[in-house]
Amino acid sequence: MPQTIEQIAKALEAKAEGDLSIAVTGASEPASAGADQIALAMSEKYADGLRAGQARAALLWEGADWRSYGLEAAIFVTRPRLAMAGLSKAFDPGPSIAPGIHPSCVIDPSAEIGEGAAIGPFTVIGKGVKIGPNARIVGQVTIAEDARIGAEALIYPGARIGARVVIGDRLICQPGAVIGSDGFSFVTPEPSGVEEIRTTLEQRSEITEQKWTRIHSLGTVEIGDDVEIGANACIDRGTVRATAIGSGTKLDNMVHIGHNVQVGEDCLICGQVGIAGSTKIGDRVVLAGQCGVSDNIIVGDDVIAAGGTNIYTNVPKGRTIWGSPAVKMETQLEINKSLRRLPRLFGQIAELRETVTKLAQKGGTE
Repeated sequence: MPQTIEQIAKALEAKAEGDLSIAVTGASEPASAGADQIALAMSEKYADGLRAGQARAALLWEGADWRSYGLEAAIFVTRPRLAMAGLSKAFDPGPSIAPGIHPSCVIDPSAEIGEGAAIGPFTVIGKGVKIGPNARIVGQVTIAEDARIGAEALIYPGARIGARVVIGDRLICQPGAVIGSDGFSFVTPEPSGVEEIRTTLEQRSEITEQKWTRIHSLGTVEIGDDVEIGANACIDRGTVRATAIGSGTKLDNMVHIGHNVQVGEDCLICGQVGIAGSTKIGDRVVLAGQCGVSDNIIVGDDVIAAGGTNIYTNVPKGRTIWGSPAVKMETQLEINKSLRRLPRLFGQIAELRETVTKLAQKGGTE
């Protein structure tokens, strides 16, 4: 639906000037903006694009002389990315789902579907499931027995939600995510080679045949409010207690959360991160892409891990880390600098060795 400049400004809690009745149907980069779009020029470096495009209104940086760019209206923002969050929400229609329940769905008679819920085709909902009001399930989703999903959930095609999983309000679950798969937990009748190596950190004394026996996952997954799960992310159910994801946490695509893991509130877990079983992640932790976190450790509140970091031991709260194994970021920067100096250092050592050899030979002839 078209939005007026006044409506957008109120949604962003931002100051606006000019003709606030102008209606726009979307947003665009300045140079390619049409007359029915609002141009995004929240920094002076985009100013030239305003003159090249056809936008009548724009999101601008604070203090911009909007009239000089031929605009008829402007909204001023001080934090561009936050403004983008509000603007993108205003123009995102979300998936198209027909009201009610599609006739191709298979829903157990004991399931409870909240008022205003919309469920798309080929969805399967098991016995005892409870889905909150105004939930939107796009289609081809499976929700196993006794699962609980709160109000205003948005679940995209191909998502799989396991038995007894409990999810709070306003879940966003992207395509292909699996919540509540079995944990990867196996044991051997005698102590395995893995157990021996973890104890000795040395060569194994004897190698014997091993047969793996499954430890079944009796627990479930518990997820708080306002959590987002990325495409093809996997969250394993706990062995006995529940795997837990705190409110406000966001998981990117292809994240794997192992069994019994406890993730705190308002964390950002970026693409291809893997967290091994029984690890505890604090609140507001950021794990950048391809981080790996070992099992049975604690990562404290407000930790930030740079991309590709491998965390093998406990991390104190508030620390910024990088590398494999993880160290303080400033330490890793010094390591990287030292590595770059190694070729020059080796060259200098070779020169010194040659000099010492010549001096030794000269001394031997005297």
